[in-house]
Amino acid sequence: MSQSRSKPVFANVYWFPLAAIHSALILPWSVAGQFGWWPAPPGLRVSWGHGHEMLFGFALAVMTGYLLGPQPRREILAMIGLWLLARITFLGWPASPAAALLNFAFVFVLAWKTVPVFLKTAKKWRNKAVGVIVLGLCFSMAAFHLVVGMEDRALLARKMLLEAILLLSALMFFMGGRMLAPAIAGHMQDKGRALDARVQPGFEAAVLLLLAALLLLNLLPVAWVSTVEALLLFACAVLTLIRMLRWQIWHCLDRPDFLALLTGYGWLVAGWTLIGWSLLGGTLALSSVFHAITVGALGTLSSNVMIRTRMLRCLKDPNAWPWVYLLAVPVSIAAVLRLTITGLPYDTALLLAASLWSAAFAALFLLLLMLATKEKRR
Repeated sequence: MSQSRSKPVFANVYWFPLAAIHSALILPWSVAGQFGWWPAPPGLRVSWGHGHEMLFGFALAVMTGYLLGPQPRREILAMIGLWLLARITFLGWPASPAAALLNFAFVFVLAWKTVPVFLKTAKKWRNKAVGVIVLGLCFSMAAFHLVVGMEDRALLARKMLLEAILLLSALMFFMGGRMLAPAIAGHMQDKGRALDARVQPGFEAAVLLLLAALLLLNLLPVAWVSTVEALLLFACAVLTLIRMLRWQIWHCLDRPDFLALLTGYGWLVAGWTLIGWSLLGGTLALSSVFHAITVGALGTLSSNVMIRTRMLRCLKDPNAWPWVYLLAVPVSIAAVLRLTITGLPYDTALLLAASLWSAAFAALFLLLLMLATKEKRR
């Protein structure tokens, strides 16, 4: 008994279901709270509240489960306790020092456990990207909470939110590419085809450098920076699209897991393009186009990474339940609705988007519990 308790377990066993149920509950609760449909705590009644929870609550929970690997159970539970305290204090007292301190403490612990691994073991600078991104999220969270405490914070808050979104998009670009490239190459080999363009380090390095430049430019208080940011975002989108096409993705139609992951990768391209267009004065508001990344890319990639990782672990086949990848459909529809391009009334579009998102992640939560039960029986 004592040996089983001390035996390391994969962090994703705990973190993935927690991330899924948090996401399924918080997003519709936030939308309902802002419109006065349901009672909601202060942290979900402010316009930036659900953005904070999606980025620094949900996304960080998925990252923690994916990056940590096997851990002592007591350490996993301790981190979950800290994460829950951060969530509770933010929901009740969003602008308080306690909320800032606990949220930063969680990101600091995550960085302390993951950053040295990537910075010390990786030889190429591109492979150190994950460690640098996690450090960047630490700083963006600290800056976000400092901005929240200021009186005239609208512009700064937008910049800090864009910083966090750019960092997360960089992480999704890097990790998604590293997952897809070898998997697609292996699939092509099984079909008797050769795929020479795999990781494509030149494209990967170029996009990472462009995103790094964007992160620095975004902090400059000058008017012309928006135009340069837009051009760099367009370049990121074009390079990523070319990278996807060089994977010959039309040969992957028989792999539901690849199709779902590629949908999320495609949302990165759409998100960077739409944000760039908005920065140039396009008709869509920046607050709307952010959702191409935070709902479209983050929602589809995170949900499919979670279910694929757990199916590979528990069932030894990422396509054992191919129908689960249909979850990418309601999440993508939710993203389209949040872009406010459907012609529906704003509150109707928000309600539908929140309902679709919530249903998808509630289903994901149940699927993850089913997989955990199967793993215990083995």
